[in-house]
Amino acid sequence: MQNFSYVNATSIEQVPSLLGRSWDDAVVMAGGTDLVGEMKDYAAVPKRVVNLKSIEGLDYIRQDDAGMRIGALTTLTEVLDHGAVSQDLPVLHQAVSVIASPQIRNMATLAGNILQRPRCWYYRSEDFPCLKKGGARCYAVGGVNTYHAIFGSGPSYIVHPSDAAPALMALGATVNIHGPRGANEVVLDDFFTMPEMNIRRENILRPNEIVTEITIPKPEANSRGMFLKVRERESIDFALVSLAAQMTTVNGTCERASLVLGGVAPIPWRAVEAEDYLRGRRITEARAESAAEAAVEDAAPMPHNGYKVEIAKNLVKQAVQALAA
Repeated sequence: MQNFSYVNATSIEQVPSLLGRSWDDAVVMAGGTDLVGEMKDYAAVPKRVVNLKSIEGLDYIRQDDAGMRIGALTTLTEVLDHGAVSQDLPVLHQAVSVIASPQIRNMATLAGNILQRPRCWYYRSEDFPCLKKGGARCYAVGGVNTYHAIFGSGPSYIVHPSDAAPALMALGATVNIHGPRGANEVVLDDFFTMPEMNIRRENILRPNEIVTEITIPKPEANSRGMFLKVRERESIDFALVSLAAQMTTVNGTCERASLVLGGVAPIPWRAVEAEDYLRGRRITEARAESAAEAAVEDAAPMPHNGYKVEIAKNLVKQAVQALAA
């Protein structure tokens, strides 16, 4: 780990000036569960680390008739233990429950989880100057790509590691961003960016901006949700493939479906074709299978990760049938 200075921020307004205009100048730290590992791997070598936990008032969960607002510094454990999350937002509750270990959830924040950097072994290794670190190539192409993307056309084939992000996207969440020009709210679908837009980053945040709040609208009546995750180990592991599903049905007919896959693309991947197929159709096993096929229609697996296509299909079929039952 390279030497760096450490600063405790005391207010949201102070943060932009502490961060500066370049990612090489400074980074923010909340729980630190991702950043510390990234710095140890020399994937991140900031000159300054700005601690956000020293800012009061960003750890809260508030509910009203419109939905729920969660402060960026709210820990995953606090999200998991909140009764309204369990009762009203089961897709988020289930997603958070399978993130890492209890010890990590005690430290990690909800905003930090959606802002995680890639787990790609080439990105995390000092020996590979990959595209994400300003190099000339993605080593997953022609290399070992067992855990890499099956959606998206490159040029980087990382997968987004967050479990919370697909669940929040399925719920139609927005994030509140604070920067030098003040606050701005962005729908989570528009927050994440593909590699062709910015090869070095995974979202629209500028170097001197932070996420301060996540807002989740109240789910529709007759809407149900669930989160499914397939991983190599039963605990403390990232998803090979995950699915966050929220579906509104009336008398067995789908009025609206929100299906977001994790572990398959550089961003949480909305299965638009499957959502469109389901809308207005009465759910049967055959139609659940057709939706599953539609979800992977554009998949382009690499030599070692074709298994992800079948897992994704199985998860979509399972969720659609369960939520329509």
